[in-house]
Amino acid sequence: MNIPKCMSTQHPDNVNTPFFSEESELSGEDEIQEAYYVFSHLSCDEQMWDCEGKEVDNYVVKKLITKYPSFFTAKRLGRDIFLTLRVPNPSVEIVEAKILLETLESIPRSFDAAKMFFKDDLPPIFEVILPMVTSAKSINRIYRYYVNFVVDKQHMPVSNSDITIAEWVGGFKPEKINVIPLFEDMKRLIDCDNILREYLSDKDFDYQRVFLARSDPAMNYGLISAVILNKLALLNLQSLSEELKLPIYPIIGVGSPPFRGNLNPLNVDNVIAEYPSVQTFTIQSAFKYDYPPDQVIQGVRKIKEKQIKPTKSFDSVKALSLISKYFREYHKQIQRLADLINKVSHFIPNRRKRKLHIGLFGYSRSVGGIKLPRAIPFTAALYSIGLPPELLAINSLDDKDLEFVEEVYVNFRSDLKEALKYYNPDSPFIPDELRPCLKAFLSDVQICEEHKRITDQINKLVSNNKTEGLKEYILQAASLRRFLG
Repeated sequence: MNIPKCMSTQHPDNVNTPFFSEESELSGEDEIQEAYYVFSHLSCDEQMWDCEGKEVDNYVVKKLITKYPSFFTAKRLGRDIFLTLRVPNPSVEIVEAKILLETLESIPRSFDAAKMFFKDDLPPIFEVILPMVTSAKSINRIYRYYVNFVVDKQHMPVSNSDITIAEWVGGFKPEKINVIPLFEDMKRLIDCDNILREYLSDKDFDYQRVFLARSDPAMNYGLISAVILNKLALLNLQSLSEELKLPIYPIIGVGSPPFRGNLNPLNVDNVIAEYPSVQTFTIQSAFKYDYPPDQVIQGVRKIKEKQIKPTKSFDSVKALSLISKYFREYHKQIQRLADLINKVSHFIPNRRKRKLHIGLFGYSRSVGGIKLPRAIPFTAALYSIGLPPELLAINSLDDKDLEFVEEVYVNFRSDLKEALKYYNPDSPFIPDELRPCLKAFLSDVQICEEHKRITDQINKLVSNNKTEGLKEYILQAASLRRFLG
């Protein structure tokens, strides 16, 4: 089985508009072209397809193979390249709940379109991603609904003494799908192996893919917590794979800012070194559109050539104790900054016409009821005022803590150095307790003066409750960084 390594996603963290779109916000038809572009030009081997929002297109397979027949004849969907659906979680995304059922029903329809075109029985779609997983039961519901209600209904008669549904409209394939759980909050990242063990207990799979969030944990618990939680999850999945004698292939959701993973075309080697056991990395919009195409292609090639290595073990008890200490300070600082973040985030430009999935702040109990935007506008808002979120709560860690952090988080210093280039020491919004400890980290950092100048203007407007030109300044600063947020 060919397990993908580069999953292109629709995360809207890009500054530049893709060449194939006439508008800065991508629409449904643009996303069809985007899927073709990432397969054909960037050589990504997977496209995640978000099945939420008004612009969602459940006919993506039919449109791709009819619009680009030569390419998809040579690169077969479901064998060489992959389209993976991200479905709503009915337990959390209540308004979008029934879209899940429509999406699962679309899988056999996509199979029929591919069969008519390719004259074979290879399913173009056979995996779905379930976000915000909290239990084995929530994963199992997707798997069982597809098998029991989408596929098995074909054997039922349309009415008494009548033909079956399959005889009437044709059979339903594939007979089964793989469900990829996406773990996003602290409790489930730590417990992902136990949730997965329960889910797999009555199934006979050849392999299992698992998605670990990186952006939402950073926003919820801070940068250092996010990295350590991901590594704890990877260690636990590694042990589970050995225990069950089943290949488990982790996916990690990394974006361009250091806060969200620092995966950009120029930093691929560092990210691979940080997460050696990860099979699949997300290629988000800033990676694809804010760098020259030759650099993007080279970055994708490096990821695809990556050799899987085991995750290095560390003291998990010590790690969780450090997270607890660090998170308390992070949460305190976020509480004070929340109104400002929400205010500035209103001026972060949209990059997709449709509403993308909600995040953990949709159920914000885990952060004491603070209401905040999604991870991309959250990150963009803080960078725009000269306070990169990577810096928050650093003051809570002493020298011994930092020594342990560097032992676990390989790129901690280089990630922090990258973020500090966009720090504005004159920003009125820097927490006072942060300033003294940042001086030690700033000793060998060259602050980007142009970015500082722009954030000075943003801070002046925000402080005086003025908005004219704010969005333009935010975009100018983002262009220097080569990511929105």
